[in-house]
Amino acid sequence: MNKRPHAVILTGFGINCDMETEFAFRLAGALTEKVHINDLISSKKNLEEFVILAFPGGFSFGDDISSGKVLANKIKYNLSAKIEDFIKKGGLIIGICNGFQALVKMGLLPGFKGKYWEQTFTLTFNDSGRFEDRWVHLKVNHLAPCIFTKNIEFIDLPVRHGEGKFYTDMTGHMEELKKGEQIVMQYCNKNGNPSTGYPLNPNGSIEDIAGICDKSGRIFGLMPHPEAYLHPTNHPLWTRTDIKPEGMGLQIFHNAVNFAKKNLL
Repeated sequence: MNKRPHAVILTGFGINCDMETEFAFRLAGALTEKVHINDLISSKKNLEEFVILAFPGGFSFGDDISSGKVLANKIKYNLSAKIEDFIKKGGLIIGICNGFQALVKMGLLPGFKGKYWEQTFTLTFNDSGRFEDRWVHLKVNHLAPCIFTKNIEFIDLPVRHGEGKFYTDMTGHMEELKKGEQIVMQYCNKNGNPSTGYPLNPNGSIEDIAGICDKSGRIFGLMPHPEAYLHPTNHPLWTRTDIKPEGMGLQIFHNAVNFAKKNLL
């Protein structure tokens, strides 16, 4: 019998891309379950049942204080031990948009030297000063260890956020991120060259960063929404350009599920 990896998609408190994220993992072949964050905290549901953990996009806790910060603290101070066990057992974690913001603000990303609860970067207000809702071109770093982006060189995905600027004021942190090849995705032009400004870089992120991973490549966060590009007709140019028969965003979920099948079951 061909086993299916079990993926948990967090929900509750303003997370609103949980259904799309669950659908993406299901299309990719995973056994999926949406679980309210409080059910993990109370142990009504056990994280040990799963091999993939997804933090979907949305507006958790109304983006009060700063996007993803309240969610980050709720996870950090209630589930840190369980998540550390999950990581030690080889589990995969993905955070999309608000989920990426939470992963960075709780310290799971970039997770320098395995210190998963120390925040070293942030995601803050877009340089434009407004909510950005547009499709972007992305270049993938083939040297990055990221499990989720294997065999992807370029990809188009939509962004929709008000606080997507990846930033740090510490030069040493940026150097360490580059040294570890933890920069996974960068905003670029249609030729694959890193962007030099707005709107190709929709938020002003340093180094045009759209997504990063930890050193293991098993924890991945990105601002664009791969769960929003699962079918060719999702792309705004699907009638005017050659579009692959499967939405490019789905490959990210396929990569996770295939890795889990080979290594975690």
